[in-house]
Amino acid sequence: MGLSRPHKVGNGVSARWVSLFCIASFFLGVLVVNRLLGVPDPEKIDEEASSLEKRQLRALHPNVNCEKKEAADRAGDILFQVSQTHDVIMELDKTISSLEVQLAAARASKADNGEGSPVVTKTGSEPLKERQKVFFVMGIMTAFSSRKRRESIRETWMPQGDELKKLETEKGIIMRFVIGHSATPGGVLDRAIDAEDEKHKDFLRLNHIEGYHELSSKTQIYFAAAVTKWDADFYIKVDDDVHINLGMVGSTLARHRSKPRTYIGCMKSGPVLANKGVRYHEPEYWKFGEEGNKYFRHATGQIYAISKDLATYISVHRHILHRYANEDVSLGSWFIGLDVVHIDERSLCCGTPPECEWKAQAGNPCAASFDWSCSGICKSVERMEEVHQRCGEGDEAIWHTSF
Repeated sequence: MGLSRPHKVGNGVSARWVSLFCIASFFLGVLVVNRLLGVPDPEKIDEEASSLEKRQLRALHPNVNCEKKEAADRAGDILFQVSQTHDVIMELDKTISSLEVQLAAARASKADNGEGSPVVTKTGSEPLKERQKVFFVMGIMTAFSSRKRRESIRETWMPQGDELKKLETEKGIIMRFVIGHSATPGGVLDRAIDAEDEKHKDFLRLNHIEGYHELSSKTQIYFAAAVTKWDADFYIKVDDDVHINLGMVGSTLARHRSKPRTYIGCMKSGPVLANKGVRYHEPEYWKFGEEGNKYFRHATGQIYAISKDLATYISVHRHILHRYANEDVSLGSWFIGLDVVHIDERSLCCGTPPECEWKAQAGNPCAASFDWSCSGICKSVERMEEVHQRCGEGDEAIWHTSF
């Protein structure tokens, strides 16, 4: 009986309190959940709402909006993180490539001594010092018989004397005529180059015997020698019958400075010439498939540039890289199977006037100009000055161009 009395007396009251308790518990639960989720208190959103329906509606409504907002924020964060991750991967790839280059260069430098070195060193000369860090090295391929071509270049687009040194220190640009030695070292041909170099100090001498049919070997040794002497972002090979605008060349290369394993030039895919006696005959034509096939895509040989890691790759592996009869084909073949970025840069193969003149007048000078029919400027000794006057960017352009 002691238990029945409170039940009787409080029967109506108990039901009411239970209902109030349930409602209070519900709102308390909503508040707790909202607090945990960081959702604002519904009563603070609209204190004038009094009915249960409005309270419940306002309790649920902001929660839905907040979830949508949080989902959108999370999606934005994910996209941002993906973008950051991509940038990190690209930077990491460049860093790894740079470290590989340094390691390979160190190995090559250690392995190359005495007769195996790609660079000719004078007797009693000091060992090579730490490599100078520069923007690009431009090697101008030349021959013993090309003295007048060299003079035409010195008189037009290649700085001389103090300006050549200033170009190195202020712009990080190295320019050298590249030549090996004769079949009889120390002979009259070599002494003539020695005298010319003593006057102009603009040669890179290679441990290589000169000869037209040895251009692939010369190109290979040039890159190895340049990598040994200079730590450059790019290494350029150009023929001595091509007109160059240095400022435009620098601006072109600067656009690709952050990319690893870069191969820049006017890409082509010419026919494989099997018939003997024709110019550019390919003795190993059978390696390229059926008669009438074309070569793989490669840069035309008048001028092209490769990044540091590719030049180092050539330096390290030059003893086992196959050399075809045509130098530009050889270079392209060395990169097959590598993760190389081929960049088809048409400003490196403009025609001579009127083509390059029109572009210069329009404010967009060509980086390099030559005649396709002559694989260089036709009669370059007589015409280099004319091409320079009509197609040049201006002698001061290089000093006002920022890389």
